[in-house]
Amino acid sequence: MAGSMQASALLITKLIDHAAREHTAQEIVTYWADSSITRTSWGEVGKDARKFAQAMQRLGMKKGDRIATMAMNHAHHLISWYGAAGMGGILHTVNPRLFEEQLVYIMNHAEDRVLMFDKAFAPIVESLKPQLKTIEHYIQFDGEKGEYPTFKELIDAEDGDFDWVEMEENDSCGLCYTSGTTGNPKGVLYENRSNVLHALSAIQPDVMNLTSRSVMLPVVPMFHANAWGVPFACAAVGAKLVFSASNEPSILWKMIREEGVTHSAGVPTVWLGLFADMDQNGGDYGKMQVAIIGGSACPRSMIVRMMENDIHVAHAWGMTETSPIGTAGSRPTNWDDLDFDERVDSISKQGRPPFGVEMRVVDENGNVLPRDGVSSGTLEVRGPWIIKRYYRADEDAVGDDLWFDTGDVAVMHPDGVMQITDRAKDVIKSGGEWISSIELENAAVGCPGVAEAAAVGVFHPKWEERPLLLIVKKPGADVTGEEIIAFLSDKVAKWWLPDEIKFVDELPHTGTGKVLKRAIRDEYKDYKLGSLSEA
Repeated sequence: MAGSMQASALLITKLIDHAAREHTAQEIVTYWADSSITRTSWGEVGKDARKFAQAMQRLGMKKGDRIATMAMNHAHHLISWYGAAGMGGILHTVNPRLFEEQLVYIMNHAEDRVLMFDKAFAPIVESLKPQLKTIEHYIQFDGEKGEYPTFKELIDAEDGDFDWVEMEENDSCGLCYTSGTTGNPKGVLYENRSNVLHALSAIQPDVMNLTSRSVMLPVVPMFHANAWGVPFACAAVGAKLVFSASNEPSILWKMIREEGVTHSAGVPTVWLGLFADMDQNGGDYGKMQVAIIGGSACPRSMIVRMMENDIHVAHAWGMTETSPIGTAGSRPTNWDDLDFDERVDSISKQGRPPFGVEMRVVDENGNVLPRDGVSSGTLEVRGPWIIKRYYRADEDAVGDDLWFDTGDVAVMHPDGVMQITDRAKDVIKSGGEWISSIELENAAVGCPGVAEAAAVGVFHPKWEERPLLLIVKKPGADVTGEEIIAFLSDKVAKWWLPDEIKFVDELPHTGTGKVLKRAIRDEYKDYKLGSLSEA
């Protein structure tokens, strides 16, 4: 017997229509690269998105065409997301921090026809232009008109009298490429349906806990895995959005305090920078209630600091291929019975998958391991917003059962909580046993005087590999290797303690702020371990 409910496709355009209709006056605030601040609203964003869709059609864009953006977080970027989807296009967010050869590869591979870019990235665009084979139109998001037409000029020429292009919910609407840690970056093609379902998941109390009263500052860039779905989730509830085209800690604090930010989302390095600024210049946390931290494992010391200031840490795990939410650090049912340290222990794990995501850990033979909090293996996931096939790939990235190999090493706890222990390629194998580089690094960051830490395995004639711990000191700190070892001695197993600590001025980072372990492994692949080093 067929059901009798209305058939309604899950489309991105319905998110913006809802926000524009039901939360018309809710503000969208942008701090621009030139230090100016502008204010618009969901109602205005809805109108401008239709103008953008009109403009794209006037430029000859058709359903399925790729429209690239190379931009930071701001209202114009947001408008392009919804406008591109509304004319049936596929918005391709390009990470400007990638190497030039990667940028050329992904835009040619995507066959982008339009490139929208921030004025700050104009030199990159000029350098790339001779190598870009399919770009027909270049449009500058901000600043005054120069060589290229501006975004404002583009949409001001339209009246907004535009009906969204008819779409199916499984039609593609977004494209994002992975960081390309091995080989060329791979494209992940998002669908209307997958993005809407992801947004409905993100607003849940056990994920981002967003409502119409929330004020969200996404520090995670809009070119990084859909900004973790924040622009879609905020439209679903009509939350206030605060954008900053700059990630300078002093500017972020200004926006947090002056705009009444209650929620923010960013990688751990962002929060380390914010804490360093606060330690140096003082100030408070404003109205902050929820910090969504992902991209890499959150140090325990960071969680402690936030919880001591009554900020809930939503410690999340995900990847470009998972849209990206895979888990979030929700509070367990016995939260009220836990003491402070037990609560920190709980939040330090990566949390439970929300409805829609299935998760398991398997051994090297594909056997499913028990959820005992001990058995460690490869993490696999599946669900309606998990990748099936990379863009323009010949084969699926999953088998017939749809399980996707994340490349992470994890354990599942009896209560359903997942805990990442390492990336498969980053785990340190010493004497046949695994040492988690993530846990070692996060413990080290808690030591006074330590700003950043990276642990890698280097050759050892007896144990195969032993940990080398690279440390970046905080400004003015005089912490020693011996002090770090002493600090770690009751926080990790004795045999995990690094054979050598090496102090460095800085660590390499990916375009999304993560420590670039691949570059560190390459640099130290022939390193000879010595004693604790101050060099």
